[in-house]
Amino acid sequence: RQRQFDLLRLLNAEQLKRNAGDAELESVINSFELAWRIQSHAPQLLDLSSESAATLQMYGVDAKETNEFGRQCLLARRFCEAGVRYIQVTYGDGTANPAWDQHSNLPKHAEHALRVDKPIAGLLKDLKRRGLLDDTLVVWGGEFGRTPMNEVRRGNTPGKEGRDHHPFAFSMWLAGGGIKAGRIIGETDELGYHITRDPIHVHDLQATILHCLGIDHERLTFRHQGRDFRLTDVGGKVVREIIT
Repeated sequence: RQRQFDLLRLLNAEQLKRNAGDAELESVINSFELAWRIQSHAPQLLDLSSESAATLQMYGVDAKETNEFGRQCLLARRFCEAGVRYIQVTYGDGTANPAWDQHSNLPKHAEHALRVDKPIAGLLKDLKRRGLLDDTLVVWGGEFGRTPMNEVRRGNTPGKEGRDHHPFAFSMWLAGGGIKAGRIIGETDELGYHITRDPIHVHDLQATILHCLGIDHERLTFRHQGRDFRLTDVGGKVVREIIT
């Protein structure tokens, strides 16, 4: 494979000589070379045999409830060490009514919480002890919240209780990457249904994440078809109360 790659690189160099200034061709070649670098490093990154027994235990690897998600979180730490800029870890159970989307089986939330709690704690602890948490921003959340009360689902699952989608109030947490530890912003009513103090819009969250990454979201504003666009739509402000 290395010989094939070296030959391909020579051929690509000849193409660039014949088409000097072709930005599109150069971009395609660069993307191929990036894919090669990913492929050449992936096997060793995915091999957990070099990890200590204590580290595996900290993530819950090889334990029945936490093995799958624990391995994902441990791989996330290894990707951080390798210089990967963006990593997404998704929890799901592969069913038709997946994971946290429990409209009709509320007790399943306890099972899912058990499967993710230890791996997440292990990831944060591991990043911190290796000096990676200072420049790694960890964002934990979903795309919306769940209702604070039960709903009774009828039809296929008569009488079972669950929670519906709820965009009016939900929580997310951030750690590392310039975020103050232990700060809580916002408050809901006694039912947990509506926000009553210090609301943070999704665009505010986006602006804050970009700020932690060193990007001013307002500088990327551009006008198209009569309206302004940017990475936070046309809203959003940095939540400076949680910035160190």
